[in-house]
Amino acid sequence: MAISGAPGYRAPSKSDPRSVTVLGCTGSVGCNTIDMIERDPECYRVEALTAHGNVDLLIEQARRLKPRLAVTGKAENYDRLKDGLSGTGIEIAAGRAAVIEAAERPADWVMASIVGAAGLEPTLAAVRRGAMIGLANKETLVCAGDLMMKEVAASGSVMLPVDSEHSAIFQVFDFDRRDAIEKIILTASGGPFRTKSVAEMAEMTPAQAVAHPNWSMGAKISVDSASMMNKGLELIEAHHLFGLPEDRIEILVHPQSVIHSMVAYTDGSVLAQLGTPDMRTPIAYALGWPARIPAPSARLDFAKTAQFTFEAPDPTRFPALRLAREALKAGGRAPTILNAANEVAVAAFLGSEIRFTDIAAVVEKVLLRLPQGGLGSIGDVIETDRAAREAAAEEISARRRNAA
Repeated sequence: MAISGAPGYRAPSKSDPRSVTVLGCTGSVGCNTIDMIERDPECYRVEALTAHGNVDLLIEQARRLKPRLAVTGKAENYDRLKDGLSGTGIEIAAGRAAVIEAAERPADWVMASIVGAAGLEPTLAAVRRGAMIGLANKETLVCAGDLMMKEVAASGSVMLPVDSEHSAIFQVFDFDRRDAIEKIILTASGGPFRTKSVAEMAEMTPAQAVAHPNWSMGAKISVDSASMMNKGLELIEAHHLFGLPEDRIEILVHPQSVIHSMVAYTDGSVLAQLGTPDMRTPIAYALGWPARIPAPSARLDFAKTAQFTFEAPDPTRFPALRLAREALKAGGRAPTILNAANEVAVAAFLGSEIRFTDIAAVVEKVLLRLPQGGLGSIGDVIETDRAAREAAAEEISARRRNAA
């Protein structure tokens, strides 16, 4: 992803509006993206909006933004969507294939914010036609990083990271002088259980896990933040986005969530991107790229900022970090297995089927159980994802039987 001077790309403007598609429009990132679009609607034309199950919010958003196409990922929601958008002239579609088709529509810029591995195929479809991608779906690169980045290079697509950490790195990473980069430093808030013991974490409830101290996020990513698996997934994503090996990607806990990440250079300089914890800042950076556009995020007041603190993450209390590093070093199918098993385990925890500390334990069991050969195609990724989900479900069932 060698970017220098953004050749051939123009910022959105009233005279040259940017066509956009939002995949996952009803989630946290999707809603914030729509908020940014509605703040300057003459600069954007919405090609497509897709959502999974929240059809009522999709209808509301589509009536306001008037996309050419609105898609629900659940086929059974087709009639509700059709009725809700009757008389608007908006095209209606439903089902997994329709979401992929929406990504194939001719939008200049695509927000890829579908949660989990479900976002892989739609994101790939947008990449293959050379779109600019606002990447908020880290699982795409965790599951199929090597394959996806090859497709990016082949199509000329531009991948603009939307995770606050990767956006921060992107903004201070010298793509033309990679040899001058010593390491990148991903910062982490530490989540709501940063100071809890293992015994205390074992008793934490889903409601406590999703109560992030700094960020407003969906349930799945909030649980990942609490376990620090989110940071492990970001480690793998950073490897693919910036081309650095695992041992040159550091993770540092920064509870204030103001320094969003850093790049250390060989001359001893460390460049950081700072801002208040508001996802509209990295979304604005990607939506307006290569220009900067206004965002309503609260501004930093350094005189009122008491202090910045940092600490190393505790690998004993947060084993997900170790699992992610091991999966990245192993390569092949291991990151795909890691992600799929984690998604199933998080869903089980949110459903009160397992304890919080069981999440990483389930993931580790599945990693040890399944073969970890190479990935030759997206079909291999999909099959590995399926096998890992099945193995994770079996492990969870076994744990529930043992606990009964």
